[in-house]
Amino acid sequence: MKPDIRWQALLALAGLALVWMLLSYQVQSAALCSVSVPAAGGTFVEGMVGRPLTLNPLLSDSYPVDRELTDLIFDGLIRYDEEGQPQPALAQEWTLSDDNLTFTFTLREGATWHDGRPVTAEDVAFTYGLIQNEAFPGPEHLRNLWLPVTITVIDERHIAFTLPQPYAPFLQATTRGILPAHLLGDVAVADLASAAFNQAPVGSGPFMVQPGQDWARTARLRLTPNAAYWREGTQLSDIEIRFFAEAEAMLSAFAAGELHGLNGLTPALTPQAAAMDNARLFTAVAPRYSSLLFNVSGTGAAALLTKEVRQALAYALDRRALVDTVLNGQGIEFDGPYLPDHWAARPDQLTAYTYQPETAAALLDGAGWVGAGVRAREGAPLTLRLLALDRADHRGLVEEIARQWQASGIEAQVTLVPDVNALRQTLSERNFDIALVEITPPNDPDLYDFWSQEATVRGQNFGGWNNRRASEALEAGRQIYPQAERAPYYEAFQRQFDGDLPSLTLYQHVDAYVLRDDVQGAEIGLVWQPRDRFQTLAAWFLNYREVAVSCPPANSG
Repeated sequence: MKPDIRWQALLALAGLALVWMLLSYQVQSAALCSVSVPAAGGTFVEGMVGRPLTLNPLLSDSYPVDRELTDLIFDGLIRYDEEGQPQPALAQEWTLSDDNLTFTFTLREGATWHDGRPVTAEDVAFTYGLIQNEAFPGPEHLRNLWLPVTITVIDERHIAFTLPQPYAPFLQATTRGILPAHLLGDVAVADLASAAFNQAPVGSGPFMVQPGQDWARTARLRLTPNAAYWREGTQLSDIEIRFFAEAEAMLSAFAAGELHGLNGLTPALTPQAAAMDNARLFTAVAPRYSSLLFNVSGTGAAALLTKEVRQALAYALDRRALVDTVLNGQGIEFDGPYLPDHWAARPDQLTAYTYQPETAAALLDGAGWVGAGVRAREGAPLTLRLLALDRADHRGLVEEIARQWQASGIEAQVTLVPDVNALRQTLSERNFDIALVEITPPNDPDLYDFWSQEATVRGQNFGGWNNRRASEALEAGRQIYPQAERAPYYEAFQRQFDGDLPSLTLYQHVDAYVLRDDVQGAEIGLVWQPRDRFQTLAAWFLNYREVAVSCPPANSG
């Protein structure tokens, strides 16, 4: 007897219905809970004080905001770490010829521009060739450095630079961002500063400039993480940088919830930002310092030609109190011309100018500067012109310095200049006695352009320090390459610097960065280059999404 096919079909349907009911019951029982997990998307908005002029690494030297942004967009051949050690960037390795004249660089395999085109040795040659051109509109010192260099493209990934004589600081020059030849090759060198490229550049660094922006008008610049750099991906879609004329306005925008992050907050405003309920404060030492430059050229106060007077000025200054009262603790005292972590620094061999007013008084007495109130010698008061930028933090510093010196019988007359160009002009004219200067030292320990005898005429030895032994040590140190062989020359230079005290280092800067609490997964460590603040960007997120999960079993106990 044949089975009834219709009856079998009905039984099968009934079985399926039973299974569906059981599964549905289990799903409903298990899907009663959900959790929030990071979700892709969202724009991180950062505030920055100042506005850029041009986003071109060959033209950014004089403009801090331009330098910040070009570091995010462009890569050089190499970079340096906080100890002054060269590290790979676009170049994965480099070698030096036996005669110490030719550097050969091998580009990183797979390096690309933001538009997807490969970065080649031709791009590197094109970039440095622009600098060598007599019509180059950038800094003259940059052209003078590159002009005698012979550039040879070996193949797509190899390029050589031949120098006329050994010059160890040359590696520093290869940190400058590389430009794409395929986008700028048709631009006349003389027109480089006005090229449309500078408003919407294409680089090879961690962030890409979104096209179609008018950031000069809107004071907003939108950047997208470069997928070739962030290979693990990022949760954030992009970053918007908003430019503010004043730090106070930037802080107000943060308080109003318009910003997620604050970059470049002044020490005076840092406590106010840190006190906000929804703020997280990150601080890190910065690769720059402030110092007092003494005019020892003979064009300034005669008192400064006496070393004991310069030492008395150092001992009469409480640098710790200066940092605490004016900078809210955002600074680290140290001595000498090198940042303390640099491989050439020898802090243990330098005089520690701690606050010793009694020692200061004894030194002044010995130099003939005596009397109550303002000290005098042969009827002339000890009065010094103190030069500084007319900027809130600099004003606070020189006012406190003048107050402290007054307690030791030294009168400081403060002169303020409106901007960096005016400060540099006044320094070059040596129309000052003591100047508060902010220094970003080179990564290489070569300070020839700052402290050599030649630099008093063609360089930045604005104080006119004339020390033959120091100059010879610096000259020798730049002509050899092995670090171990260079180190003794920089030790010798530092001994002369310490013995003469042409400048008193005040403190290493500490940068503050503030994030709103709703920026999750963010950690900021050492920020030696501007891009370092985004080192953990892959883990940052702003958005959440709900995901269904099985509820944990009820606690029967």
